[in-house]
Amino acid sequence: MIKSKTSLKFAFLLLIVALNLGCDQFSKVIARKNIEPYEQIEVIKDRFTLTLVENTGAFLSAGSNLPEIIRIIVLTVLPTLVLAYGLWFLYSNKHLPRLMQIGICFLIGGGIGNIYDRIVYGSVTDFLHMDFVLFRTGIFNMADVSIMIGIGLLLLQNLTAARIKKPEADQEEAPV
Repeated sequence: MIKSKTSLKFAFLLLIVALNLGCDQFSKVIARKNIEPYEQIEVIKDRFTLTLVENTGAFLSAGSNLPEIIRIIVLTVLPTLVLAYGLWFLYSNKHLPRLMQIGICFLIGGGIGNIYDRIVYGSVTDFLHMDFVLFRTGIFNMADVSIMIGIGLLLLQNLTAARIKKPEADQEEAPV
């Protein structure tokens, strides 16, 4: 019974990874079919636009000028190993807080989406851009959104855990 419950829980976590990956890849297929490279489509007047670019680097094209073998190692091989470790970590640590598990799933799903692009297309398809004057992004994709949500969930989990531990520590220090 416990083994099947653990397997069901891990299957649910893999479903979250797959949904993140599927959302990313589905949105990229639509973008590749409907947006011309560097075309700008206004969704919300000058604030949210669709612009198709192929990014051979990482965040904001970092590393795009590296020699190809170094770029492959740094942007494909190493992240693949980290994502594989993330899956193993999820599977082997059965008592992680739920928010942490979901955050890790978002990170893994988004990471796999971008690595898939690198392997299949040689670059990552980006197509979303926001400009709210004080807050402006580079061009990004749904995998990046998944990764940022995953980081946010992990930070939230960390803050929540710290807030819970602080009152416990205060009680332990209080004189009797």
